[in-house]
Amino acid sequence: MPGERRVVVVALGLVVAVAIAAWLLTRGGGDKPLTLYGNIDIREVDLSFRVEGKVADVLVDEGDAVRAGQVVAMLDAEPLRTDLAEAEATIAAQRSQLDLLRAGNRREDIAQAAAAVAERRAALANTQGDVDRLSSLRGTGAIADRRIEDAINQRDEAAARLHAAEQALAEQRAGTRPQEIAQAASNVDRARAAADRIRLRVNDTVLRAPSDGTILTRAVEKGANVAAGSTAFTEALARPVWARVFVDAPNLGLVAPGTIVRITTDAAPGKNYRGRIGYVSPTAEFTPKSVETEALRTALVYRARVVVLDPDARLRQGMPITVTLASGARAVED
Repeated sequence: MPGERRVVVVALGLVVAVAIAAWLLTRGGGDKPLTLYGNIDIREVDLSFRVEGKVADVLVDEGDAVRAGQVVAMLDAEPLRTDLAEAEATIAAQRSQLDLLRAGNRREDIAQAAAAVAERRAALANTQGDVDRLSSLRGTGAIADRRIEDAINQRDEAAARLHAAEQALAEQRAGTRPQEIAQAASNVDRARAAADRIRLRVNDTVLRAPSDGTILTRAVEKGANVAAGSTAFTEALARPVWARVFVDAPNLGLVAPGTIVRITTDAAPGKNYRGRIGYVSPTAEFTPKSVETEALRTALVYRARVVVLDPDARLRQGMPITVTLASGARAVED
């Protein structure tokens, strides 16, 4: 009987040991570092002109390192500069017209309009005198009725001319209407907007690198005519440099956003890069065939993004990498 108890105790101990080992295995193997596999993912951007034109100069070539804001190519801006000069002349003309309206009518113009009124009033008085004189002779046979009618028509024409002169004088004294000033001001704003639009197009004839990086492809040459939006260069951005890795479900709890990891690559033996888990996909997917892992390639995994904190020129697009983190690693604050 004592021997049987010892057998039972030993058996229970083995069961407990197996359970503990299985529990540790599901947690990533205790203190054994978790190893993930993936590839470097460097962002690329296509550089293009926002305007069409003839390429005046190309300042970089494939493989050149560029800095943010560096000029990489230029278009011939002379046609646009001519349009800009014309637009600026239009602004000056519209502004002069606005200033003229705001200043109102000159005293000399008002005096001239008043003189015209006095002259036409005198002419009306003369024609009215002729009508009165000829009308007094009507029926005496000394004058034909036709002459009286002609005098009346001349008197009416003089009255009409006097009325027109009086209206012109009233307009001169009233000055410019607010609506006319507002319209002239709108014309100035419209001309200024047209000049600003052309000025922006002139600036767009200079193509600059959006950020630090390396020119991967060059698709333009000096003297070529390019369309707006057509790709002139492709630039690989120096930052951010990411790595895509894939985590199986049992180890998903170890790969929390913010966790610091170590990154290695065959291209730089002995070089360790620092990285940080930046994103973990909420959905599972099949492991890509291009990723070499120790697990089965048909297993469902979760994609994670690792931000390389200290990248250098040795990290290239698509390069295979190995990411290592301790099973007890914790997320850290930025």
